[in-house]
Amino acid sequence: MRFRITAFVLFACLFLSGGCGNKNQGESIEEIPVKVSTVTLQQMDETIEYVGNIKAQDEAVVYSKVSGKVIRKIKEDGSPVKKGEAICYIDRDETGLKFEEAPVESPLTGVVGRFYLDIGANITDQSAVALVVNMDKVKIELSVTEKYLPRIVLGQEARISVDAWPGEYFTGKVTKISPVLDLNTRSAPIEITIDNPDHRLQSGMFARVVLILSRHSNVPVIIKESVTGKAPDTYVYIIEDDRAVLKKVSLGLRQGAYYAVTGGLKAGEAVVVMGQQRLFEGAHVLIEEQK
Repeated sequence: MRFRITAFVLFACLFLSGGCGNKNQGESIEEIPVKVSTVTLQQMDETIEYVGNIKAQDEAVVYSKVSGKVIRKIKEDGSPVKKGEAICYIDRDETGLKFEEAPVESPLTGVVGRFYLDIGANITDQSAVALVVNMDKVKIELSVTEKYLPRIVLGQEARISVDAWPGEYFTGKVTKISPVLDLNTRSAPIEITIDNPDHRLQSGMFARVVLILSRHSNVPVIIKESVTGKAPDTYVYIIEDDRAVLKKVSLGLRQGAYYAVTGGLKAGEAVVVMGQQRLFEGAHVLIEEQK
């Protein structure tokens, strides 16, 4: 009786599945679609960022030496002017003097940035007549906290951007560092000077300043979207033989959307940047796009 039951079960297995021990034979393996990026070697800059206002390196408010009335303008806003050249004339109101136009002279070579008075205006020797600026070089004054001061040196490079010229960067250099800190803010004033031969940077513009503290060449770099976990336990998936391999990585500088890798990866490895949420160690992958 037992022999008949065993034979029946065996027969049923063979008939229904072609053999009880091979029921998974022929099943397809799931391939998880991912997008990858190749680890490349790039330059990474360690930076700090500030905002400030652009000013002409040399500018002066012009005053009249005499009292009287503005009777004639020689220059207008935006006019070039040389040092010692008259920008307007004053009819002096001093009694007993023979009429003679008194010139108001520019104290420096540059352009007339703004006239404060119109013809016919009465002025004294305390009245501001105009602003003259030299725009060949401009400057930005910043206050740097004491934490970073030891890493700021004369001649250090700065990268400047302004809203008037989107997507464009101007290069400046640190030209002054105050030896005295403000007791309230624990910061010291520094000055950045930018060559401005075409006068595209104008006094009063709002500027964003990036100070470069250090440069690192040939650094393995990955995009931030590829990283999972939190420091110091950060991981990425790499692809080896169409399978996902989880790797722990050490991260360094961050610049925009990229991290410098200080350990765990080398140039040329394929890192998953999209689709890693479904991955696990050893998962089969289908690479949709190679960046």
